[in-house]
Amino acid sequence: MIGTSTVSTDIAQAAPPRGRRRRFSQLSRRDKTVLFVMVGIPAFIHIALVWVPALLTAILSFMKWDNVRPVDTAEAVGFRNYWEIFTIFDNQLFPALFNNLVLIVWLFLCSAVGILLAYLLDKNLKGTRVYQSIYYFPVVLSVAVVGFIWKSVMFNRDAGLLNILWPGDPIDFVGDQSKLFEFNLPLLDFPLGLSTNFAALLVAMAWRHIGYIMVLYLAGLKSFDPSLREAASIDGCNEWQTFRRVVFPGLKPINVVVAVITVIEALRAYDIVAALSEPRGTEVMGTLVTNSLTGEGGGYAGRGSAFGMVLFLLCIGFIIWYVINNFRERDA
Repeated sequence: MIGTSTVSTDIAQAAPPRGRRRRFSQLSRRDKTVLFVMVGIPAFIHIALVWVPALLTAILSFMKWDNVRPVDTAEAVGFRNYWEIFTIFDNQLFPALFNNLVLIVWLFLCSAVGILLAYLLDKNLKGTRVYQSIYYFPVVLSVAVVGFIWKSVMFNRDAGLLNILWPGDPIDFVGDQSKLFEFNLPLLDFPLGLSTNFAALLVAMAWRHIGYIMVLYLAGLKSFDPSLREAASIDGCNEWQTFRRVVFPGLKPINVVVAVITVIEALRAYDIVAALSEPRGTEVMGTLVTNSLTGEGGGYAGRGSAFGMVLFLLCIGFIIWYVINNFRERDA
Protein backbone atom coordinates (compact mmCIF):
# COMPACT_ATOMS: atom_id res chain seq x y z
CA MET A 1 0.00 0.00 0.00
CA ILE A 2 2.83 2.31 0.88
CA GLY A 3 4.57 1.61 -2.42
CA THR A 4 1.34 2.09 -4.36
CA SER A 5 0.62 5.43 -2.72
CA THR A 6 4.19 6.58 -3.36
CA VAL A 7 3.92 5.75 -7.07
CA SER A 8 0.56 7.53 -7.29
CA THR A 9 2.04 10.59 -5.64
CA ASP A 10 4.95 10.63 -8.11
CA ILE A 11 2.56 10.29 -11.05
CA ALA A 12 0.38 13.11 -9.71
CA GLN A 13 3.40 15.35 -9.29
CA ALA A 14 4.72 14.54 -12.76
CA ALA A 15 1.38 15.04 -14.51
CA PRO A 16 0.62 18.64 -15.60
CA PRO A 17 -2.25 20.32 -13.77
CA ARG A 18 -5.64 20.08 -15.36
CA GLY A 19 -6.75 23.07 -17.42
CA ARG A 20 -3.19 23.93 -18.49
CA ARG A 21 -1.93 22.55 -21.78
CA ARG A 22 1.67 22.71 -22.73
CA ARG A 23 2.20 24.49 -26.02
CA PHE A 24 4.57 22.80 -28.37
CA SER A 25 6.18 24.92 -31.07
CA GLN A 26 7.71 23.56 -34.25
CA LEU A 27 10.10 26.52 -34.30
CA SER A 28 13.36 26.27 -32.46
CA ARG A 29 14.86 29.16 -30.54
CA ARG A 30 17.17 29.87 -33.45
CA ASP A 31 14.21 29.91 -35.87
CA LYS A 32 12.38 32.38 -33.65
CA THR A 33 15.44 34.62 -33.49
CA VAL A 34 15.85 34.58 -37.27
CA LEU A 35 12.13 35.25 -37.75
CA PHE A 36 12.24 38.14 -35.29
CA VAL A 37 15.23 39.67 -37.08
CA MET A 38 13.70 39.23 -40.55
CA VAL A 39 10.38 40.76 -39.50
CA GLY A 40 11.46 43.16 -36.79
CA ILE A 41 14.25 45.02 -38.60
CA PRO A 42 12.23 45.81 -41.78
CA ALA A 43 9.25 46.78 -39.62
CA PHE A 44 11.44 49.09 -37.53
CA ILE A 45 12.95 50.71 -40.62
CA HIS A 46 9.51 51.14 -42.19
CA ILE A 47 8.04 52.73 -39.06
CA ALA A 48 11.09 54.96 -38.55
CA LEU A 49 11.27 56.20 -42.15
CA VAL A 50 7.57 56.30 -43.07
CA TRP A 51 5.18 56.50 -40.15
CA VAL A 52 7.27 58.58 -37.76
CA PRO A 53 7.78 61.34 -40.39
CA ALA A 54 4.09 61.11 -41.28
CA LEU A 55 3.15 61.57 -37.62
CA LEU A 56 5.57 64.49 -37.25
CA THR A 57 4.13 66.05 -40.41
CA ALA A 58 0.63 65.75 -38.99
CA ILE A 59 1.75 67.47 -35.78
CA LEU A 60 3.64 70.17 -37.68
CA SER A 61 0.59 70.95 -39.81
CA PHE A 62 -1.03 72.45 -36.70
CA MET A 63 1.98 74.65 -35.96
CA LYS A 64 3.78 77.70 -37.33
CA TRP A 65 7.48 77.20 -38.01
CA ASP A 66 9.90 78.76 -40.48
CA ASN A 67 11.96 75.59 -41.00
CA VAL A 68 15.12 77.49 -39.91
CA ARG A 69 14.95 78.24 -36.22
CA PRO A 70 15.00 75.46 -33.59
CA VAL A 71 11.91 73.31 -33.39
CA ASP A 72 11.14 74.49 -29.87
CA THR A 73 10.33 77.92 -31.34
CA ALA A 74 7.36 76.46 -33.25
CA GLU A 75 4.01 77.95 -32.29
CA ALA A 76 0.75 76.02 -32.14
CA VAL A 77 -1.86 77.64 -34.40
CA GLY A 78 -4.58 74.98 -34.51
CA PHE A 79 -6.33 74.64 -37.86
CA ARG A 80 -5.06 77.97 -39.23
CA ASN A 81 -2.81 76.31 -41.82
CA TYR A 82 -5.70 74.24 -43.14
CA TRP A 83 -7.97 77.29 -43.19
CA GLU A 84 -5.34 79.18 -45.20
CA ILE A 85 -4.79 76.52 -47.87
CA PHE A 86 -8.56 76.08 -48.40
CA THR A 87 -9.34 79.82 -48.48
CA ILE A 88 -6.40 82.18 -48.98
CA PHE A 89 -4.37 79.74 -51.08
CA ASP A 90 -7.33 78.00 -52.71
CA ASN A 91 -6.13 79.30 -56.10
CA GLN A 92 -3.12 77.04 -55.60
CA LEU A 93 -4.74 74.05 -53.88
CA PHE A 94 -7.67 73.38 -56.21
CA PRO A 95 -5.77 73.74 -59.52
CA ALA A 96 -3.16 71.34 -58.15
CA LEU A 97 -5.86 68.89 -57.05
CA PHE A 98 -7.47 69.18 -60.47
CA ASN A 99 -4.17 68.39 -62.20
CA ASN A 100 -3.72 65.34 -59.96
CA LEU A 101 -7.27 64.22 -60.78
CA VAL A 102 -6.61 64.63 -64.50
CA LEU A 103 -3.42 62.62 -64.06
CA ILE A 104 -5.34 59.80 -62.33
CA VAL A 105 -7.86 59.55 -65.19
CA TRP A 106 -5.10 59.76 -67.79
CA LEU A 107 -2.96 57.04 -66.21
CA PHE A 108 -5.97 54.71 -66.04
CA LEU A 109 -6.45 55.25 -69.78
CA CYS A 110 -2.76 54.51 -70.27
CA SER A 111 -3.22 51.35 -68.20
CA ALA A 112 -5.86 50.22 -70.67
CA VAL A 113 -3.33 50.71 -73.49
CA GLY A 114 -0.79 48.71 -71.49
CA ILE A 115 -3.30 45.87 -71.13
CA LEU A 116 -3.92 45.91 -74.88
CA LEU A 117 -0.19 45.73 -75.64
CA ALA A 118 0.27 42.90 -73.15
CA TYR A 119 -2.62 40.95 -74.68
CA LEU A 120 -1.18 41.35 -78.19
CA LEU A 121 2.34 40.40 -77.13
CA ASP A 122 0.96 37.34 -75.34
CA LYS A 123 -0.04 36.02 -78.78
CA ASN A 124 3.67 35.34 -79.48
CA LEU A 125 3.79 37.63 -82.49
CA LYS A 126 6.94 37.81 -84.60
CA GLY A 127 9.46 40.09 -82.92
CA THR A 128 7.70 39.97 -79.54
CA ARG A 129 10.94 40.25 -77.58
CA VAL A 130 11.99 43.31 -79.57
CA TYR A 131 8.65 44.99 -78.90
CA GLN A 132 8.86 44.11 -75.21
CA SER A 133 12.31 45.70 -74.95
CA ILE A 134 11.18 48.85 -76.74
CA TYR A 135 8.06 49.30 -74.60
CA TYR A 136 9.83 48.45 -71.36
CA PHE A 137 12.85 50.70 -71.91
CA PRO A 138 11.26 53.84 -70.35
CA VAL A 139 10.39 51.89 -67.20
CA VAL A 140 14.04 51.42 -66.22
CA LEU A 141 14.46 55.21 -66.25
CA SER A 142 13.48 57.34 -63.28
CA VAL A 143 10.63 59.81 -63.69
CA ALA A 144 13.07 62.71 -63.39
CA VAL A 145 15.21 61.32 -66.23
CA VAL A 146 12.10 60.88 -68.35
CA GLY A 147 11.29 64.54 -67.72
CA PHE A 148 14.77 65.68 -68.75
CA ILE A 149 14.64 63.55 -71.91
CA TRP A 150 11.30 64.93 -73.02
CA LYS A 151 12.26 68.49 -72.11
CA SER A 152 15.49 68.52 -74.12
CA VAL A 153 14.78 66.02 -76.90
CA MET A 154 11.03 66.18 -77.57
CA PHE A 155 9.67 69.48 -76.19
CA ASN A 156 12.55 71.81 -77.01
CA ARG A 157 11.26 74.82 -78.93
CA ASP A 158 14.32 75.18 -81.17
CA ALA A 159 15.56 71.62 -81.76
CA GLY A 160 12.89 69.35 -80.28
CA LEU A 161 11.76 66.37 -82.34
CA LEU A 162 8.09 67.34 -82.07
CA ASN A 163 8.76 70.83 -83.40
CA ILE A 164 10.89 69.42 -86.21
CA LEU A 165 8.02 67.17 -87.31
CA TRP A 166 5.39 69.86 -86.73
CA PRO A 167 4.65 71.65 -90.05
CA GLY A 168 3.58 74.94 -88.47
CA ASP A 169 5.31 77.46 -86.24
CA PRO A 170 7.35 76.11 -83.31
CA ILE A 171 5.36 75.35 -80.16
CA ASP A 172 6.63 76.04 -76.68
CA PHE A 173 5.31 72.85 -75.10
CA VAL A 174 6.79 73.59 -71.68
CA GLY A 175 6.11 77.31 -71.46
CA ASP A 176 2.65 77.50 -73.07
CA GLN A 177 0.25 78.14 -70.19
CA SER A 178 -2.87 78.62 -72.30
CA LYS A 179 -5.84 76.49 -71.32
CA LEU A 180 -7.13 73.78 -73.61
CA PHE A 181 -10.46 73.95 -71.79
CA GLU A 182 -11.87 75.68 -68.72
CA PHE A 183 -14.92 75.39 -66.48
CA ASN A 184 -16.19 77.17 -63.37
CA LEU A 185 -17.22 75.70 -60.03
CA PRO A 186 -19.86 77.47 -57.91
CA LEU A 187 -17.65 77.88 -54.82
CA LEU A 188 -14.53 79.09 -56.63
CA ASP A 189 -13.84 82.57 -57.99
CA PHE A 190 -11.49 81.30 -60.68
CA PRO A 191 -11.83 78.73 -63.48
CA LEU A 192 -10.20 75.34 -63.53
CA GLY A 193 -8.79 73.87 -66.71
CA LEU A 194 -6.10 71.86 -68.43
CA SER A 195 -3.10 73.88 -69.61
CA THR A 196 -1.16 73.07 -72.77
CA ASN A 197 2.10 72.41 -70.93
CA PHE A 198 0.41 70.01 -68.51
CA ALA A 199 -1.12 68.14 -71.46
CA ALA A 200 2.42 67.76 -72.85
CA LEU A 201 3.51 66.44 -69.47
CA LEU A 202 0.75 63.82 -69.67
CA VAL A 203 2.29 62.47 -72.87
CA ALA A 204 5.65 62.08 -71.16
CA MET A 205 4.02 60.29 -68.22
CA ALA A 206 2.21 57.92 -70.58
CA TRP A 207 5.49 56.99 -72.29
CA ARG A 208 6.73 55.46 -69.05
CA HIS A 209 3.50 54.21 -67.49
CA ILE A 210 2.28 52.14 -70.45
CA GLY A 211 5.40 49.97 -70.50
CA TYR A 212 5.19 49.35 -66.76
CA ILE A 213 1.58 48.20 -66.92
CA MET A 214 2.32 46.10 -69.99
CA VAL A 215 5.00 44.12 -68.14
CA LEU A 216 2.73 43.46 -65.14
CA TYR A 217 -0.15 42.15 -67.24
CA LEU A 218 2.13 40.22 -69.57
CA ALA A 219 3.48 38.31 -66.58
CA GLY A 220 -0.07 37.59 -65.44
CA LEU A 221 -1.17 36.42 -68.89
CA LYS A 222 1.81 34.06 -69.16
CA SER A 223 0.72 32.34 -65.93
CA PHE A 224 -2.99 32.27 -66.84
CA ASP A 225 -4.55 28.81 -67.16
CA PRO A 226 -5.09 28.18 -70.93
CA SER A 227 -7.81 25.62 -70.23
CA LEU A 228 -10.11 28.45 -69.12
CA ARG A 229 -9.76 30.09 -72.52
CA GLU A 230 -10.45 26.79 -74.24
CA ALA A 231 -13.58 26.28 -72.15
CA ALA A 232 -14.78 29.78 -73.03
CA SER A 233 -14.24 29.18 -76.75
CA ILE A 234 -16.11 25.87 -76.54
CA ASP A 235 -19.02 27.74 -74.93
CA GLY A 236 -19.11 30.04 -77.95
CA CYS A 237 -17.33 33.12 -76.58
CA ASN A 238 -15.47 35.29 -79.04
CA GLU A 239 -12.09 36.93 -78.33
CA TRP A 240 -13.54 40.01 -76.61
CA GLN A 241 -16.05 38.04 -74.52
CA THR A 242 -13.33 35.64 -73.40
CA PHE A 243 -11.11 38.47 -72.27
CA ARG A 244 -13.88 40.45 -70.56
CA ARG A 245 -15.58 37.56 -68.76
CA VAL A 246 -12.77 35.07 -68.19
CA VAL A 247 -9.26 36.48 -68.57
CA PHE A 248 -9.62 39.94 -67.01
CA PRO A 249 -11.51 38.73 -63.90
CA GLY A 250 -8.92 35.99 -63.50
CA LEU A 251 -6.21 38.64 -63.26
CA LYS A 252 -7.85 40.30 -60.27
CA PRO A 253 -4.69 40.33 -58.06
CA ILE A 254 -2.85 42.23 -60.78
CA ASN A 255 -5.84 44.53 -61.27
CA VAL A 256 -5.70 45.49 -57.60
CA VAL A 257 -1.96 46.18 -57.74
CA VAL A 258 -2.28 48.24 -60.93
CA ALA A 259 -5.17 50.30 -59.55
CA VAL A 260 -3.29 51.16 -56.36
CA ILE A 261 -0.03 51.89 -58.20
CA THR A 262 -1.81 54.11 -60.73
CA VAL A 263 -3.55 56.25 -58.12
CA ILE A 264 -0.48 56.56 -55.90
CA GLU A 265 1.77 57.43 -58.85
CA ALA A 266 -0.67 60.10 -60.02
CA LEU A 267 -1.06 61.66 -56.57
CA ARG A 268 2.63 61.76 -55.68
CA ALA A 269 3.78 62.99 -59.09
CA TYR A 270 6.49 65.60 -58.62
CA ASP A 271 9.78 64.46 -60.21
CA ILE A 272 8.74 65.01 -63.80
CA VAL A 273 7.27 68.44 -62.99
CA ALA A 274 10.50 69.45 -61.26
CA ALA A 275 12.50 68.19 -64.25
CA LEU A 276 10.51 70.58 -66.45
CA SER A 277 11.47 73.43 -64.05
CA GLU A 278 7.92 73.60 -62.61
CA PRO A 279 6.32 75.84 -65.26
CA ARG A 280 3.08 77.57 -64.31
CA GLY A 281 0.05 75.51 -65.12
CA THR A 282 1.71 72.20 -64.15
CA GLU A 283 1.37 72.55 -60.38
CA VAL A 284 0.50 69.37 -58.50
CA MET A 285 0.24 68.67 -54.78
CA GLY A 286 3.88 67.67 -54.59
CA THR A 287 5.03 71.05 -55.91
CA LEU A 288 2.90 72.90 -53.34
CA VAL A 289 4.50 70.93 -50.51
CA THR A 290 8.03 71.53 -51.77
CA ASN A 291 7.57 75.21 -52.57
CA SER A 292 6.06 75.90 -49.15
CA LEU A 293 9.14 74.43 -47.50
CA THR A 294 12.07 75.37 -49.71
CA GLY A 295 10.80 77.27 -52.75
CA GLU A 296 10.69 80.99 -53.45
CA GLY A 297 9.02 82.67 -50.49
CA GLY A 298 9.23 79.36 -48.62
CA GLY A 299 9.92 78.72 -44.99
CA TYR A 300 6.31 77.86 -44.17
CA ALA A 301 6.76 74.37 -42.79
CA GLY A 302 3.31 74.33 -41.19
CA ARG A 303 1.54 75.25 -44.41
CA GLY A 304 3.63 72.79 -46.40
CA SER A 305 2.80 70.08 -43.86
CA ALA A 306 -0.90 70.90 -44.27
CA PHE A 307 -0.58 70.43 -48.04
CA GLY A 308 1.26 67.18 -47.35
CA MET A 309 -1.46 65.91 -45.04
CA VAL A 310 -4.12 66.58 -47.68
CA LEU A 311 -2.06 64.55 -50.14
CA PHE A 312 -1.49 61.82 -47.53
CA LEU A 313 -5.21 61.52 -46.75
CA LEU A 314 -6.04 61.23 -50.44
CA CYS A 315 -3.52 58.39 -50.86
CA ILE A 316 -4.32 56.47 -47.69
CA GLY A 317 -8.06 57.00 -48.12
CA PHE A 318 -8.09 55.34 -51.52
CA ILE A 319 -5.93 52.45 -50.32
CA ILE A 320 -8.15 51.78 -47.27
CA TRP A 321 -11.32 51.97 -49.35
CA TYR A 322 -9.98 49.60 -51.99
CA VAL A 323 -8.59 47.07 -49.51
CA ILE A 324 -11.85 47.00 -47.51
CA ASN A 325 -13.92 46.39 -50.64
CA ASN A 326 -11.51 43.70 -51.77
CA PHE A 327 -11.81 41.79 -48.47
CA ARG A 328 -15.58 42.14 -48.52
CA GLU A 329 -15.73 40.52 -51.95
CA ARG A 330 -13.52 37.67 -50.70
CA ASP A 331 -15.69 37.03 -47.67
CA ALA A 332 -18.92 37.19 -49.68
